[in-house]
Amino acid sequence: MRSLPLPLALTARLAPVAVLATAGWALSSGPDTTPAAKDETPPDTTNRPASAPATEAVTKTYATAPAPCESLAEKTVTSLVPGAEEAGKEIPSTDTEVRRTCSWNALKGYDYRWLDVSYEVMKSDEAAKKSYAERVADRSGGGEIPGLGDAAYSVVNLTTEDEQQTREGTVLVRAANALVVITYNGSDFESKKAPSTEEINKGAIKAAKEAVTALEDGQG
Repeated sequence: MRSLPLPLALTARLAPVAVLATAGWALSSGPDTTPAAKDETPPDTTNRPASAPATEAVTKTYATAPAPCESLAEKTVTSLVPGAEEAGKEIPSTDTEVRRTCSWNALKGYDYRWLDVSYEVMKSDEAAKKSYAERVADRSGGGEIPGLGDAAYSVVNLTTEDEQQTREGTVLVRAANALVVITYNGSDFESKKAPSTEEINKGAIKAAKEAVTALEDGQG
């Protein structure tokens, strides 16, 4: 029996969490150089409201990232990644409150599939909008997905290495101050061909819809 080539390693790039800047204020006064009257009565401040610094609330729908390995139904995992452990494997993160990823992968016969579900919770809607726009700009050739989150984008690419094709789909979704990123790819190590664009794209979008629903249901 001939040996099978190892699948391509998938590297997930997660944008760093944006830093929320805070504003401060300074109060200063000079010494009173006016001589005080001998029997001067102190001013009445009883009814004067205390001054307070103005603050601006930041809209933050989601405070934490949901458990990514629980974001998909079991039947979805088995259909997209045949032979994979349904529980998946969570990737270590430096801050699990704001950034979490779960991965499923398996080789069944000669067919290989890999699926990642990633969540990233940012400090504000504006920070999420900026990161979403930057990531979409880095992935040309795709299209918008209507009705998913506040904004969603899908793109599929084909790569070939040592005559082996791999087709990978990426779905980016912004929901308020959170980003959901789906990566789904596959190869056939017997024919050296990749699954169709339609199969990969539909699979990635299906996973994205369930992942966004899990985010919304959890409400951080």
